[in-house]
Amino acid sequence: MGDRPKGEFSASFHHARVLQEALGSDVSGNIHLIHSYHKSFNGFAAKLTKDEVQKLAGMEGVVSVFPNQKNQLHTTRSWDFMGFSKHILRTNVESDIIIGMLDTGIWPESESFCDEGFGPPPQKWKGTCQESSNFTCNNKIIGARYYRIEGSFIEGDIQSPRDSEGHGTHTSSTAAGNFVNNANLFGLGSGTARGGVPSARIAVYKICWQDGCYDADILAAFDDAIADGVDIISLSVGGFTATEYFNNSIAIGAFHAMKNNILTSNSAGNSGPNPKTITNFSPWSLSVAASTIDRKFVNKVKLGNGEVYEGISINTFDLKGKHFPVIYGGDAPNRTGGFSESDSRYCTLGSLDKELVKGKIVLCDWLTSGRAAFDAGAAGTIMQDGDSKDVARVFPIPASYLGLEEGSEISQYVNSTRNPTATILKSTEAKDDTAPFVVSFSSRGPNPITRDILKPDLTAPGVDILAAWTQGSTLTGLVGDKRVVPFNIISGTSMSCPHATAAAAYVKSFHPSWSPAAIKSALMTTAYPMTNEINYEAEFAYGSGHINPARAIKPGLVYDAREIDYVEFLCGQGYSSKSLRLVTGDDSSCSNVRNITASDLNYPSFALSTSSSKSVTRFFHRTVTNVGSPTSTYRAIVKAPKGLVVKVKPKVLSFKSHGQKKSFVVKVKAINVGQEVNMLSGSLVWHDGKHQVRSPIVAYDASG
Repeated sequence: MGDRPKGEFSASFHHARVLQEALGSDVSGNIHLIHSYHKSFNGFAAKLTKDEVQKLAGMEGVVSVFPNQKNQLHTTRSWDFMGFSKHILRTNVESDIIIGMLDTGIWPESESFCDEGFGPPPQKWKGTCQESSNFTCNNKIIGARYYRIEGSFIEGDIQSPRDSEGHGTHTSSTAAGNFVNNANLFGLGSGTARGGVPSARIAVYKICWQDGCYDADILAAFDDAIADGVDIISLSVGGFTATEYFNNSIAIGAFHAMKNNILTSNSAGNSGPNPKTITNFSPWSLSVAASTIDRKFVNKVKLGNGEVYEGISINTFDLKGKHFPVIYGGDAPNRTGGFSESDSRYCTLGSLDKELVKGKIVLCDWLTSGRAAFDAGAAGTIMQDGDSKDVARVFPIPASYLGLEEGSEISQYVNSTRNPTATILKSTEAKDDTAPFVVSFSSRGPNPITRDILKPDLTAPGVDILAAWTQGSTLTGLVGDKRVVPFNIISGTSMSCPHATAAAAYVKSFHPSWSPAAIKSALMTTAYPMTNEINYEAEFAYGSGHINPARAIKPGLVYDAREIDYVEFLCGQGYSSKSLRLVTGDDSSCSNVRNITASDLNYPSFALSTSSSKSVTRFFHRTVTNVGSPTSTYRAIVKAPKGLVVKVKPKVLSFKSHGQKKSFVVKVKAINVGQEVNMLSGSLVWHDGKHQVRSPIVAYDASG
């Protein structure tokens, strides 16, 4: 994906000619060409065989060729939990901020997107609304497009920007939804729902459908969003595995957004807690982990013998105390369907015998979606296993999720009682005093491609978030589930991402001229520090810490970076001049720029990876820009555990003007990492008596 050529040119003609040259003069390029990207960068999507891909990849001027892979979709309380109240200081510029939401679309009739009190779209807006018989924009949702470049739709897909999944409506309202009083899910999470920047405008780019989110559509959306004039791009989508930067549609799109002064906010992924599971990690985008808030949803299971056990679930059903017979899933295998007890004990799809299960509560040895019990006509389900109980879920029938100890006692009751019964109570809210901590599903670092760039960047609320929902589908999307709701409670890094998006938009409303790197720096260096008491993966779980948008508008200092800095970084990572020229659109050459290591990219965090058990020393060169008081003096405060030696030179930075830059060097020595411990965490804080500009320092064993 290169830069758009200067001046007028016919993209489709040019791309068809490239295909014709690659495949042979007797082949028409137009037959293979599916889509041309031409507004913000230069590239195309085409249908090719493996041999044709190899021919095209070998052509002069082709940066990369990669398959059109599928990607996956990765609040009444969350904003208050962060100290970001509805009375927070705001500017009139917020109404001119446009957030580009790349997701499943939006439900425009939601109260969260009412345009009452909004003026016309900002003059900078150049986008459009793909209106249809079932969709129109307004002065809140100022633009909407949808993409399906391959052209085939699945039954149930709505061929418009309208959201049939709920995901895009939820993320959009979390970022920029209006104030909506008495928002709740069947009484749960009741309060005033609002986005982080409720006065901002929303531009919708529907890239995700029932079968996923495809690279070709993601790139088309980036191309349009950049040209349309959005200020921030929010993308709660990621790949299944890590890929190199320029074989990754999201990293490519985010690079071109950065070139146009647009920050891309990305979800880290939902494949935790294993290490190296993060899939969005480019240094020019913001990578967001998911953490808890101080509210959780629990419910109780009451057995016929009077014993009560507390589980975790978003159970909207009220059985009013009525008891039902209980059956163990392992005693109800669907033998005619080819299932045995070893299948039905886990209540996998289709494994339960309907005749045995109907009207009963099923005890299962594994957390499931509840669909198998629902399809079999069960009255409810109790699930038990040894996994983390840090996130509640919505189920299609009354359900509760318990640990092994509670599950074992319930099993003993079922096995020792002639007619065991139970009832499942509706969920209630409880205070979580351990919050915030990074939830188990949130993807972890370290960075799988560039080991010396710390990822994720920070964490934000992503657990049990109440926000707007589509009314084009039921709560679970299952046939037979009759619950259609205006708000839903769900979890994921998909939910934490729009929190960070809104925080970035909030900072930009105060500092419209700041670069994406400066905004990201402000968010990272003002984050609440977190500890490894719960998250032993430390910074690989939460990065710089928990986002604190109220502080981010006055960071004091920022670590800025521009396109040239990322070019020098990519040269240092081994990318060729040929690739760079077509990506940057100029005469950039790795022989004409510094080839810097990842350690010297002007990043707001410090990571030292080593494969040696011996002592390792590394130097980090950094430059900070004064965005606080014109005349100020900052002193370095270092915190380092045993085995991590950190020295800063100079230790004092004195500024005489706003915008002045000062450089410094951090020397980090890690002693015997990989022998006694695999990771050491410290920090550097620049302190002027008012601002605390904090950066984490991590040294870790990368040999595993």
